[in-house]
Amino acid sequence: MLAGVEDIITAIGPRLRHFRRQRNRTLDELSNATGISISTLSRLESGQRKATLELLLPLARAHRVSLDELVGTAPLRPITRGDRTVVPLTRQPGRLQSLKMIFDATQCEPAPRTHPGHEWFCVLSGTGRLVLGDHDVVLRTGEVAEFDTRIPHWFGSTGEGPVEILSLFGKQGERIRVRAKTR
Repeated sequence: MLAGVEDIITAIGPRLRHFRRQRNRTLDELSNATGISISTLSRLESGQRKATLELLLPLARAHRVSLDELVGTAPLRPITRGDRTVVPLTRQPGRLQSLKMIFDATQCEPAPRTHPGHEWFCVLSGTGRLVLGDHDVVLRTGEVAEFDTRIPHWFGSTGEGPVEILSLFGKQGERIRVRAKTR
């Protein structure tokens, strides 16, 4: 088998479960929408049955995603929203997400928000601003911040120019743990 193909095939079951749960659908509802039996759907999600094109096409249609996206072979595409560009760096659905974010210089007016999770980010270039609760911190290239996202927070540019960051976000509150340090 080609390098990486086996990993893609192994990851299909968890991806199918992720798409179904993300859309708050039961196996019964998905079975009704696709004509695929509940037991087959369950075995696909658990990895006990290999996915075939005949099974994946109706599932992609039911989830309203491309076949490439369903099996995890779609190229990761940047998402631009206003003055912010987000580039997903991880393909696997899961609890820890890795993103590269680029904020234009105009993205400098704080609008703090909260949500479950834990975030770690490093400024890759430029000068960023982090508003975290009552704190207002300027972060320069190479500096890192880590925080509980249940605290009202916002980050973006200081207004002096664009800022680029690497973000690791744990939806379930997973934290980054440094295992090795240089002296």
